[in-house]
Amino acid sequence: QVQLVESGGGWVQAGGSLRLSCAASGRLFSILSMSWYRQAPGKQRELVATITSGDGRNYADSVKGRFTISADNAKNTVYLQMNSLKPEDTAVYYCRHRGAYDDSWGQGTQVTVSS
Repeated sequence: QVQLVESGGGWVQAGGSLRLSCAASGRLFSILSMSWYRQAPGKQRELVATITSGDGRNYADSVKGRFTISADNAKNTVYLQMNSLKPEDTAVYYCRHRGAYDDSWGQGTQVTVSS
């Protein structure tokens, strides 16, 4: 079982920055990837960014050049640095951990960007 705890969400004005953190604990075997997703009110959950065990990184087109995903393996933590935030980035952001034996989600952290 893997537990994920997100933090770092909050309110920010358009153009501002936030950094989200996702701390993983538990049975962290054979990590394949960790990802950030988001879900805005009335919309489907969408993939924002992924970092793989081989340090490959992928981003949704809507956040390329503004968001950066990174990981601190010693702390079992993944980060999402979000710059130049826009009102359309407002959503609940979720962390996902995919391993050889699990597919786990955090409970989410709210990000609100005002115009």
